[in-house]
Formats: sequence, structure tokens, C-alpha cells
Amino acid sequence: MVRRAIRDLRRLLPLGKRFPVILDVGCGHGGAFAYLAKRFSAERIIGLDADPRAPAWAAKAAVAAPCSAEIVVATASHTGLCDESVDMVFCHQSLHHIVDQDRALREFLRVLKPGGCLLLAESTKAYIDSWLIRGFFRHPMEVQKTADEYVALVRAAGFTLSDSHISLPYMWWSHPNWRILESFGLKLSEKYERTIINAVAMKST
Repeated sequence: MVRRAIRDLRRLLPLGKRFPVILDVGCGHGGAFAYLAKRFSAERIIGLDADPRAPAWAAKAAVAAPCSAEIVVATASHTGLCDESVDMVFCHQSLHHIVDQDRALREFLRVLKPGGCLLLAESTKAYIDSWLIRGFFRHPMEVQKTADEYVALVRAAGFTLSDSHISLPYMWWSHPNWRILESFGLKLSEKYERTIINAVAMKST
């Protein structure tokens, strides 16, 4: 899932940009470290996670990464990183877990260098509020948003986000019936609510 998101986001990026320092928000077990390093020629990756177990979880991935990698235990709203210290913020399926999303996005903007970018990949309210996800996971439902609401939130935080840098894929696993009905020749309505938003937002130079 993370590789598919990165491939989609990468095609939205301006050509020729370099991202030596990448902040991976909600890094968990560090599953994205190696792929981020290879795809964006990173020299350093900072894995951020609020769970104090993260350094142990991601230790093996940090050692195996083809660049310097470290894990910082902190929240997305208070990273503890210096102003303008990273070239890219990678936020994959993490924002919908965060209660204070506005503050987190402002923090991302603060730590980004001018001309840096936020790679955002999120499931929207339509998916998080589905019977399957609600049955197996717990999320702060009061902060879940539609794709349009996420776009507005990112722009309100001070990022530049053009329509051409937004992708709204509709993966089979986010379909209400996992495309089972389509396998029987039935078509889904074209008027469905988008379940995923991938976006590349820039910090002005």
C-alpha cells in the first residue's frame, strides 16, 4: 500500500527536485524507509512516531536503509525538529489518526525548507466510517474528512496545493463491496465519494 501511494505521489512532483532529508510521519516499523530513500535519493530519513516502542520497532529498517535513518519519539504537532530542517514530509495514512490536524500541518510547514513539499496520502471519511473499518479499528471520528475537506485543511495551513497535484485513486480494497458485484457484471455508480486522496503540497520559497 505504501509503495503504491509513493508511486502515485511521485508522478505529481516537479521534475528534477532533490529531497536529501525526509521526515516520515507515523513511521511505525519503518516499512517506508528503504523505498523513500531509493525513490527520492534521500541522504537522511527521520522517522517520527508518538509510540515509545517505535525505536525498537523500526531499528532493523533503519539499519537496512540505504541512507542514514533515525527514529524520533514525538507527536506530529510537536516534532522537536528545527525550523526549515527537512526537504520533504511524508505523511502516509497518519493524519486521520491525529486529533489536532491543523496544528500538525502547521508543524509540517514549519520544519520544511522553502520549496520543500508535503506528500500526503490519506483515507477519507467515507472509508474510515465504513462498517468494515469501524468494526476492526478505532479512529477519532470527529476529525475524519472528505477529500475536499483535506484539500481545504492543507491550504488553510499555508501550503500551496494546486488541483494538478491531487490524485483521487479508488482502490479495490476501498470499494464498499471489494468489487465483488462488478465481477458479476454490475457497475458501481459513478457518483461515489472518494475514499483516498494523494496530494503533493508545496511550501512557498
